[in-house]
Amino acid sequence: LLSHFSSIGFWGLVNNAGISTFGETGWLPMETYEKFADVNLLGSIRTTLAFLPLLRKYKGRIVFMSSIIAYFTLGNGIYSMTKAAIEKFCDALRLEMKKFGVQVCIIQPGNYARSTKIQPPLSAEEIWSELSEEEKAVYNKEYVQERANFFNSILSEGSTNGNEVVDAMVDALTSPAPKARYMVAKLKEKALVFVCALFPTVVMDSVLSYALSK
Repeated sequence: LLSHFSSIGFWGLVNNAGISTFGETGWLPMETYEKFADVNLLGSIRTTLAFLPLLRKYKGRIVFMSSIIAYFTLGNGIYSMTKAAIEKFCDALRLEMKKFGVQVCIIQPGNYARSTKIQPPLSAEEIWSELSEEEKAVYNKEYVQERANFFNSILSEGSTNGNEVVDAMVDALTSPAPKARYMVAKLKEKALVFVCALFPTVVMDSVLSYALSK
C-alpha cells in the first residue's frame, strides 16, 4: 500500500472511525472500555503512524474526527473520554508536524446523531438486562428508564445536515490555510463548550446536573 502511494503522492488522511454508546460508568464492563479505546483512540493512532512517512514526504494533512463531547458529557462518558484523548494526541502531533509542513486539523461536530446513526436509541430493558447484580442493587428500573428517555431525547434532536461536517472536512483538506479546529455545532452547544472552557468546573457541573435532572 505505502509503495503504491509513494509513486503517485499522498495528500491527506482522515481519521473518521468511531463508535458510541450510552451508560453510566459502572454500567459498562471493562471489555467495552477497551473496545472503545481501541477503535476511537488507538485506531486513529495506528492509521496515523502507518501513513506518517508519506505525510511528511508530501507535506500532507491529517484530519481527526473529534466532538464537542470532548469538553463535557451527558450520559456517554465513555465516548467523551476517547474524544478528549484524541484531542490531546492531535495537539501534540500538530506541534510536532509543523517542521515538516504537515498540518493537523480537528473536526468537532455537535449532535449529528440523526445524520450518522453512530448511536442507536437504547431501551431501558436492554440496559437493565446487561447490568451486573451489583449495579442492579444500586439503581432501579425507573432510574434507568429516566436516563434512557433523556439520552434518547438528545439523539432525536440531532441535526440531519451531515453535509456541514463533510464541508468542514473538505475545507481542512483543501484550504490554503486550514483551521486547527473546526467546531460544527449549534449555538447552544457552542455555549456549553464556552462555559466548560472558561468557567470554574463547579459552574459546568451545576449546568450539566440541572440538564440531567430535567
